[in-house]
Amino acid sequence: MSNPGAPSLDQLAIFLAVVDAGSFAGAARRLNRAVSVISYGVANLEAQLSIELFERAGTRKPRLTVAGRALLAEARAISRGVEDLRAKVKGLLDGLEAEVDLAVDVMLPTERVGTVLREFAQQFPTVQLRLHMEALGAITAMVQGGEAMIGVSGPLALGVEGIESVAAGSVTLAPVAAPDHPLGRMARIPPGAGREHTQLVLTDRSRFTEGRDFSVISPRTWRLADLGAKHALLREGVGWGNMPLAMVEGDLAAGALVRLAMPDHPSGLYRFSCIWRRDAPPGPAASWLLDRFVALGAADLPAEGLSDV
Repeated sequence: MSNPGAPSLDQLAIFLAVVDAGSFAGAARRLNRAVSVISYGVANLEAQLSIELFERAGTRKPRLTVAGRALLAEARAISRGVEDLRAKVKGLLDGLEAEVDLAVDVMLPTERVGTVLREFAQQFPTVQLRLHMEALGAITAMVQGGEAMIGVSGPLALGVEGIESVAAGSVTLAPVAAPDHPLGRMARIPPGAGREHTQLVLTDRSRFTEGRDFSVISPRTWRLADLGAKHALLREGVGWGNMPLAMVEGDLAAGALVRLAMPDHPSGLYRFSCIWRRDAPPGPAASWLLDRFVALGAADLPAEGLSDV
């Protein structure tokens, strides 16, 4: 049984240059080498693998053999892998992070998150990203505990010891319910009516929200750690609750949800902050993420007359 040798990276580079240039002379110009060196490199590669890669007889330009075509994809994959390795090492030598852990508040519009992360992938192709979608105080808890390098948090991050922050926009939270919910059927909602019905409340397990309620007025509550589940239950008429307007605009337009004009529970602003630990300042890639979230948040135009939640 034949046992092929191990080709060198230089031999594979010569092989790919001949394929891409279409000739030995073209590969020589591309690699700035003599044609004899290119021919010698290909011959050595074929000897190492014990197969012919190019058909040379009866043609002015070298054509791949069946074996050559079969190995081309593998050669390209190895070449790309080496290029990725070199790029990652260069980034590390330049101070670029190998990976970034990012925790994001579930209230942040998903379109904004998608836009920033798409740009991030293009800007930093060698940096791995771990994304955590969390609620309320969990973002600050992850950053403070070192589970996340940076975060985009709601207002609970403000004033936490050891955490630096910068404003990153806001969303409007508004009370909503299904149109067949008792509150949804009311033309005019009297003060105190919300306390008579189950309120769906977003919650988390962090110590930052332990024993604290936010915008909760009903003694009857269902507490959920998932904003998507809360959204689905609101549409089913299980209860009423606050939702980011950007997330329910389609439901309001389609009549699947109605906005509640509650005199004792009006809409409010939920403000975001980009956060990081004071003793662990973000590197180039993480700083770029923070800057993009801050820049996009600066374009938010909160409705006048709304107070912070």
